[in-house]
Amino acid sequence: MDYYIDIRLRPDPEFPPPLLMGALFGKFHRALVALEADDIGVSFPGYSQRPRTMGETLRLHGSAAALDKLMSQDWLTGMRDHIDMTTLEEVPGSAQHRIVRRRQFKTNAERLRRRRAQRHNETLEEARSQIPDSVERKVNLPFITLRSLSTGERFCLFIEQGETHPEPVPGTFNRYGLSQGATVPWF
Repeated sequence: MDYYIDIRLRPDPEFPPPLLMGALFGKFHRALVALEADDIGVSFPGYSQRPRTMGETLRLHGSAAALDKLMSQDWLTGMRDHIDMTTLEEVPGSAQHRIVRRRQFKTNAERLRRRRAQRHNETLEEARSQIPDSVERKVNLPFITLRSLSTGERFCLFIEQGETHPEPVPGTFNRYGLSQGATVPWF
């Protein structure tokens, strides 16, 4: 994780930043899937819980070879008018490190009931008696709205940035550039 590339959204009167970030991140995800890459991580320098936002910059982290391989793909088609991008830059030696991970929550009791009914061969009424409304959880983390390629459904990818640490923790990243244990540089 000694190199990075910043991709910053340009202001656009027609499209709000969260919509553009969702489109950009969806393209990034598809590129990682196509490359079968597990050595590229992401961070969001403008990330904030209050106000809740991912910000307007997607920072890609990796080795020079991994980032060059990603950027040699044509994954930014359709986004180039909406972004400004830095060249491959070396991570500052004074950078801290943090885990950037996906968090999943039970946010919709009715969806959980439908799923239970289907999986346990129950009626919806039986599932309702087993799953109370109180299982729903209000989430205060920033998120990116994406569309599932397999189901076509829209979903929220909730992202949590952990505490900063002075030393990096090596590991792999999923196809969203997120990890449950590996860190990315934070500066």
